[in-house]
Amino acid sequence: MLLDSAGLWFRAFYAIPDRVRTDDGRSINAVRGFLDMTAQLISAHRPGRLVACLDLDWRPAFRVELLPSYKTHRVAQEAVAPGPQTGAVPEEVPDTLGPQVDMILEVLDAVGIATGGAEGLEADDVLGTLAAREQVDPVIVVSGDRDLLQVATGAGSGASGSGVAGAGSGASGSSVTGAGSGASGSSVAGGVPEVRCLYIGRGLAKAEMFGPAEVAERYGLPPERAGRAYAELALLRGDPSDGLPGVPGIGEKTASKLLLQYGSLAAIREAAAASPSPLAARAAASIAASADYLDAAWDVVWVRRDADVRLSGPDALPTEPRHPERLAALAAELRITAQVERLLAALDAAGE
Repeated sequence: MLLDSAGLWFRAFYAIPDRVRTDDGRSINAVRGFLDMTAQLISAHRPGRLVACLDLDWRPAFRVELLPSYKTHRVAQEAVAPGPQTGAVPEEVPDTLGPQVDMILEVLDAVGIATGGAEGLEADDVLGTLAAREQVDPVIVVSGDRDLLQVATGAGSGASGSGVAGAGSGASGSSVTGAGSGASGSSVAGGVPEVRCLYIGRGLAKAEMFGPAEVAERYGLPPERAGRAYAELALLRGDPSDGLPGVPGIGEKTASKLLLQYGSLAAIREAAAASPSPLAARAAASIAASADYLDAAWDVVWVRRDADVRLSGPDALPTEPRHPERLAALAAELRITAQVERLLAALDAAGE
């Protein structure tokens, strides 16, 4: 199981009221919510391996160079010292959330849950790389970001950027070439394991599991290439939350119709450039006029599968805390004893 960690702690921060604080007045709502969500995910899916994936650069320079509007609305208005989660340009983060990120990472380390990141890249790229390179266990990617639907692949179908087979766990500080995280620790014989996305955009209670078939059905895409087609749909449709303008006049329904009819974005662009074009005149003109955008923005939308991912330690789900005394001290200091107990209970049950 691969967690979009920033997505989880942002969701926890806004979902849990900031009523309970530490004795010295520090906010802990995101910490409490993050740990409880992690415990629920472990209890529900019982993964054999788990990695909490991190943004080491939330707005990578190469994506900004390709598309200057990328995530511009999230850039902090006042510069602050960049930390490990904010990248070279600070992200607009609530004042009381930033310190809680460090608390969460401390707790994960004490428990023994691996974190993973890649210098200069987003958590999406870490998730995409670990999922694509996994050769042993089926993978569940947990995120509230629909961009990750592009990584969904069927068992045995392979994935762009797949790497060396069989890394069961990453060594501390080592570069990972084949480690992902599987559900229930089961292995898949004779091919690449499936990758599914647990979409939590509407909360854990309404979480939806997407494999390629579900992605194709929900968004009207070619089932044989649903993941990549979803990225092409996003490129055509645009995404205001990421600063993607899209192709003028091409909404989600039109993009879906074109992808089903022509099979791929490349084929759509060929049809738009033909003379005469089989596409409606306005759509053909808009797609042709958007050539520069479509060329540049593909590497903005497409999640990397070749990141140099480094794990903090083995990704096997721990059955007992790595540093029990430190964890007990953190639980008492941060007033998260109940949350830690629920997380440890979930880990214990998953290991049975």
